[in-house]
Amino acid sequence: MSVAAIVVAGGRGVRFGGPKQFSRLGDETVAARSVRIARTVANFVVLVVPADYLGADEGADAVVAGGDTRAASVRAGLEVLPPSDVVVVHDAARPLATGRLFESVVDAVTAGADAAIPGLAVTDTVKRVVSRDGQLVVVGTVDRRDLVTVQTPQAFRRDVLERAHEALDDATDDAALVEAAGGVVVVVPGEVSNLKITEPDDLSRVVSSIEENS
Repeated sequence: MSVAAIVVAGGRGVRFGGPKQFSRLGDETVAARSVRIARTVANFVVLVVPADYLGADEGADAVVAGGDTRAASVRAGLEVLPPSDVVVVHDAARPLATGRLFESVVDAVTAGADAAIPGLAVTDTVKRVVSRDGQLVVVGTVDRRDLVTVQTPQAFRRDVLERAHEALDDATDDAALVEAAGGVVVVVPGEVSNLKITEPDDLSRVVSSIEENS
């Protein structure tokens, strides 16, 4: 099966204080590293960027401007992909995802799933709360055995992903669109080291991790 990848780097980085996806990690940017790792499984990689992007393509085969939402940005990427059976969608802000993780989600789709996402078991106790008289009050404890936290890369049968985007406008990730459209989404083991850069301290942690493993 042929595989293409969309690396989503269209965010403004409000909490970070700027476009975190173009911060430097040694001799490459965060986005460039994510593009490079995506190439371990993909024959073609498109990078989705902000409208005012002034980079140097970060090593992608195509660069397109994103939309107002994450889903709109993924759709912009889908429009320029060449024919492919499997599409991998990855957040540029997760530059430590390994080639093995990309292979795991692609393998699950080629084995028959509509979509595959990396997940980590929830280890903390989770409480359900409501706001009452200006305070958060616990109303229940959630069974964490049924919960996982989700990462990218996420892999999809291309036809399933495109139909899901046609049916629904937006969601927090592409897997949610496929779920809502009735697709089968399987979970593969995620990676604890697959950090997402959101705050400036996260970038420092990513740099430290790269230095420790170099």
